[in-house]
Formats: sequence, C-alpha cells, structure tokens
Amino acid sequence: MVSIVVLMGNPQPRSRTSLVAEELAAQLAARSGAKVTATIELADVADTLFRFPDATIDRLLEQVAAADVLIVASPTYKATYTGLLKAFVDRYPAGGLADVTAIPLLTIGGPSHALAVEHGLRPLLVELGASTPTAGIAFPAADVEQRREILGAWLEREWPRLRAPLSAASAKA
Repeated sequence: MVSIVVLMGNPQPRSRTSLVAEELAAQLAARSGAKVTATIELADVADTLFRFPDATIDRLLEQVAAADVLIVASPTYKATYTGLLKAFVDRYPAGGLADVTAIPLLTIGGPSHALAVEHGLRPLLVELGASTPTAGIAFPAADVEQRREILGAWLEREWPRLRAPLSAASAKA
C-alpha cells in the first residue's frame, strides 16, 4: 500500500503547521487510497537529535526514506525552514531520499515569506534526491481555519502531477 508520511519541523508540537500538513495528508489519502502514517513531530525527539547513533532517530530516518509521499512541513523562520528540520535532514547523505515524492509546505506569517518554500525548502529536498513535482505550499498561518478549502483547491490544481507518482508507487507495492 502507498504510504504518506508527514515530517513536522515545528519546534512546537501539534501546531497550526501540523494541522495544515495533516489535512493535506488526509485529503491526499482520500483521493488516492494511500495510507497516512502517524505524523513525525521532530519536537518530540529534539533532545536526541544530536546523539550519534540514536536508535529512535535512525528509525525515523528510515521511515521518512521509505515513504512514497512525504509532506515536509515547517513554519517559516528567518525566511526559511526551522533549524530543527535542517538538523534532522542533515543526517541523510545526498540522494538519501531517492524514490520519495516530496511536497514542501511552509506556514507563513505574511506574503513576504511566500517564496521561501520554493527558494529554501524545495532545493533542500531536491538535494536529498526527492522528487518534488508539485508547486510548494506557502500557507498563511492566519488562514488555518480555512485549511480544508485552501488545500482542496491546491490539490485540485496539483493532482495531475501527483497522480503518476502515486500510481507508480501503488504498482511497486
């Protein structure tokens, strides 16, 4: 079965960013029949992130790399993603997320941060080997109550670019 994993880089667990990313995962699963796994909240493992080796972190790294679809979400900090997210993904080698289709998602405080998802988070995912076939999502944090409608419209626009990778992952499974 095709798997969808949400990787949450917010230092605040169960945040507005989590609500947005989990809504996207739910809508994607409803449309594709994929299975959503439990959200990986990096805030929950922040105290072990710099231990080498660490069995919990190693297991999470494996889970992320095994995802068919990976939603990588973070609030925008200093015009890009959080250091917490960066510390986690820095444990992968170049190409460490090959065979993963990733969707970059940043919650933003205002329009001046809208490009951060394309100029900061997408290049990071590409460097790690992930395929990023869709437009990234720069989601206004103030609009979290409208997430269902906003994400539904995004998914409707981007579905043609997600259908093929989901079908390929389904055939592989």
